[in-house]
Amino acid sequence: MMSRADQVAALRSRYQDDLAHGPARFFQPRRTDCPWCGAARLKVRLRTRDLLQGKPGRFVLEQCQDCRHVFQNPQLNAEGLEFYYRDFYDGLGEENLAALFKGHDARYPLRARAVLPHAEPANWLDVGTGQGHFCDAARAVLPRTVFDGLDISAGVESAQQRGWVQRGYRGAFVELAGELAAHYDVVSMFHYLEHSTDPEAELIAAHRALRPGGHLLIEVPDPQCRFGRLLGRWWLPWLQPQHLHFIPVGNLRERLTELGFTVVAEEHAAPHDPVDLLAAAWLALSGLAPRKDEPWYAEAPGAVSRVLRATVLAAGVPLLVLGWLLDRLITPATRRRPGFSNAYRILARRDDGPC
Repeated sequence: MMSRADQVAALRSRYQDDLAHGPARFFQPRRTDCPWCGAARLKVRLRTRDLLQGKPGRFVLEQCQDCRHVFQNPQLNAEGLEFYYRDFYDGLGEENLAALFKGHDARYPLRARAVLPHAEPANWLDVGTGQGHFCDAARAVLPRTVFDGLDISAGVESAQQRGWVQRGYRGAFVELAGELAAHYDVVSMFHYLEHSTDPEAELIAAHRALRPGGHLLIEVPDPQCRFGRLLGRWWLPWLQPQHLHFIPVGNLRERLTELGFTVVAEEHAAPHDPVDLLAAAWLALSGLAPRKDEPWYAEAPGAVSRVLRATVLAAGVPLLVLGWLLDRLITPATRRRPGFSNAYRILARRDDGPC
């Protein structure tokens, strides 16, 4: 098996070819209207860069002053999405992401239980399933439910091989929804909708894939979270450049109703992940330290740079510990107050509607 250094060296030439003409080619033209409501009153909410991978580029989030929808503008095009996703969920980033998903094991059963007051599904499609970690954990809560997964990455094929999903569909949900029509009792989208280029098309696809009376379970970052304004670019859920849309909960409820759904449950406290201050500390610290070796840089850092990075990160450990402690100390109080949850969850039933 190749070492990470050898993997980076092998990938460097391809990345340098991709970047030969700069990152501007990865973006669509800037919009002058809101993609959610069509209003033309837009205001810059955030300017940032890729704080997690450090790939070149600058990214802007704008907010509609009418409906409060937040979106990346200009938005990445297909080439840009491929470039910035590459080696994040797979390749160089696969091991780190597997550890992250493993760390969320305790949250997966809670998500599965969210449907129990309303349904006992025979089958369930998890859209954006990645490597199928949710489906594997959810079987303990719903042992008689058959779980399928859908994702654009090769992870869904691995999930099927491991038996974590009964069937893995690889591809875009909007394109596959026709062959899945009226097939599922539950469709879930856990931190998926914010990645999509057209959230409404994804909601329509979910309506098609559900049987009448079936349920759509959505969990997304909450752009109205106060930590988002307090921490600015260091708020992890902004996750640029991958997160393209941030939908206020009122907007999502309204659109679901228009598409033929009835919202039956809404949660804010339970989906909150208490990592805001810890993640902000890590992003700031990592940005302060010299970069590590990555293939999108023209050359590897020298020995002095590597030592300095290790020194900065080691010196920042107390800051990370403080962030971790503060997250846990303030979470019980903030759970009881609106506006502090970094995510929300909606469960909606498919009724008769235009889709």
